[in-house]
Amino acid sequence: MSDQDQDLDLISGIAAFESKDFTQALRLLTPRAEGGNAEAQYRLGIIFQNGLGRVKNELAAYKWMRASAEQGYPLAQHGLGIMYLYGECVTKNEAEAAQWFLRAAEQNLPGAQMVLGMLYDNGQGVQKDPAEAKRWYDRATQASPG
Repeated sequence: MSDQDQDLDLISGIAAFESKDFTQALRLLTPRAEGGNAEAQYRLGIIFQNGLGRVKNELAAYKWMRASAEQGYPLAQHGLGIMYLYGECVTKNEAEAAQWFLRAAEQNLPGAQMVLGMLYDNGQGVQKDPAEAKRWYDRATQASPG
């Protein structure tokens, strides 16, 4: 398969995901995810985590979310942080959650910055630090969209 065909499958898979055709998205995105595409891995993680168009599969959800997060994909880092924070698909670990939110927050993902601020406010997974909480809240509210 040519690079152009792979790109088209990725674009088509994302479009299928966005239009909630999760069976088609899974068919198109799985080969891209297996080939190492971080966005495809992230979207498969979401599909499996939420049982979209199929039965939930927590092991597959964690596998794909983690693979994408480790490649530096900020939405997956945030998603993995959520998994660890709430014990979804993985054993709850607030300190691990904080590390993944930090990685996403450092890439200027406002949602991760807000959650990181909350973690510092509450002392969840990190030492309670109101000044650090305010710094992350401020960064989140100053972040420019997109």
